[in-house]
Amino acid sequence: MASHQNFVDYVAEQLREAGTIRSRKMFGEYGLYCDGVFFAVICGDQFFVKVTPAGEAAFPNLPKAPPYEGARDYIWVEDVDDRDTMTALTRLTCLALQEQPKKRRK
Repeated sequence: MASHQNFVDYVAEQLREAGTIRSRKMFGEYGLYCDGVFFAVICGDQFFVKVTPAGEAAFPNLPKAPPYEGARDYIWVEDVDDRDTMTALTRLTCLALQEQPKKRRK
């Protein structure tokens, strides 16, 4: 099931304190960027954040699930009304992703 633009807009609004949030349509779903860092996807009107050690340590009770068949597990944020958790997880995740060495495209 493809995600709806109004859900994507709502999630982006919830994350406004984390940084500049941009969404990009990808294969009927959406990728999310915070200050230029790809950190999450929205699939089937559900919000999934990339797994990092910092994110897992700070939010051990958030479930992990693949956002689509064949994908790696992401942290699944079921309660998109919880702005504080979403913002904190986004900040931690993006900081961790910025510190990782850049992958070279082949």
